[in-house]
Amino acid sequence: MDVSLILIFNHEFTEAQEKDARASLGIGRITELPSELKTRWGQIPSDLEVIEPYIRPIKDWLAAVVQEGDYVLIQGDFGGAYLLVNYAFELGLIPVYSTTRRVAVKVYNDDGSVTVTRQFNHEIFRRYER
Repeated sequence: MDVSLILIFNHEFTEAQEKDARASLGIGRITELPSELKTRWGQIPSDLEVIEPYIRPIKDWLAAVVQEGDYVLIQGDFGGAYLLVNYAFELGLIPVYSTTRRVAVKVYNDDGSVTVTRQFNHEIFRRYER
């Protein structure tokens, strides 16, 4: 059976993340949210008191494309992530998130000033715990 990784998050999946997913999780297939659902996930209205009806189309799509034992990468709105992580457990999925290491890079400019940029580098996929 080909294990899938379903992407439910607001960023671009990096080459480092893909390489790690294939190596450490044994992923064969990676599936992204359709564009309209990706937009919905990235724009959960901040004034909604209850968001389950708003994310219901994402839950419905997820249930239609997964098999038990698949991984699902869930990151984004805290309340939405909470709901989807619990839903993933109900479906027999393995919900994960990407951990990062922050690296500060200092550049010393000719005028004596210092420019600092921060890079976030993928470390591992960590399973959500119940």
